[in-house]
Amino acid sequence: MTLKEIARLSGVSQATASRVLNDDHTLSVSDETRNRIFKVAKENNYISSKNKIKKSYRVMLYHWYTREQELEDDYYLAIRLGIEKACHKEGIILDKHFKDDKYDLSIKYDGAIALGKFGDDEITEMKKRFPHIVYVDSSPNEEMFDSVVIDFEKAMNQAIKHILKTNIKTIGYIGGREYTTSGKPIGERREQYFSTYFNHKFDQYMHIKSFSIESGYELMLEALNKKHADAYIIASDAMAIGALKALYEKGIKVPEDIEIISFNDIPQAAYTIPALTTIRIHQDFMGESAVSLMLERLKGRTISKKIIVSTSLIKRHTTKEV
Repeated sequence: MTLKEIARLSGVSQATASRVLNDDHTLSVSDETRNRIFKVAKENNYISSKNKIKKSYRVMLYHWYTREQELEDDYYLAIRLGIEKACHKEGIILDKHFKDDKYDLSIKYDGAIALGKFGDDEITEMKKRFPHIVYVDSSPNEEMFDSVVIDFEKAMNQAIKHILKTNIKTIGYIGGREYTTSGKPIGERREQYFSTYFNHKFDQYMHIKSFSIESGYELMLEALNKKHADAYIIASDAMAIGALKALYEKGIKVPEDIEIISFNDIPQAAYTIPALTTIRIHQDFMGESAVSLMLERLKGRTISKKIIVSTSLIKRHTTKEV
């Protein structure tokens, strides 16, 4: 059944049938006509050329976290959901592979979206298995792979400059360390940037453990048991939630006694007491961008592309008004 025949049976022009079947919502046509076209197409097993292309791709989402680790912080969860939403919209079959999963080597994939940070051995293995790879939240080889990352320097500068505007005298950093699946430590750029920005002046106020609510709680208690800073940049909202609990238990007021600014703007950030001032990272857009890059590769692009996603300062109540 051709598009011309579908149009004839539906009583519309071929152009109208094409636009309706390819989900062109800018077309002004009645619901009755739209439904009639879809009904005729379905009865005759017609699939638009657009949908034929969409449903031909199979992609793996290769996650560097386990399911349990992902639940500890909404950052990667939000990116994953953005990827899933975009794949569903584009008709891409998406198989999810978490760190502790085993996958079927007999399945042939058109590409992989690698979410997280990976060691050289993992990158080498993925390169052998997948014809196209898009990395999200890391950019291991910009000449070979596509990637989506945040504007890291802008994000750190937004946090630091906002805190400094409140005229504090000392500033600290609470953050986490991450490791590849092979156990190799990954350099934490925010930690390094903080130390270098202040020429190591505030290194005594730096506290590092892992990216979790529990670590945020423990590290803030550690900071309070020493000479603490007037304000803290905290590497994630999840850690900041734990830090707020520690401050509350010690009777320290936020932001009057200690100011806090964190990263990610997870949904819970707006509902803490007080609500978190944070740097918003557009995780859903990062996921959508990764899928767009994958589609470009599958349709023939050969030059590597890197997308740098901007960030936004969200002022709430854990920093003073400026």
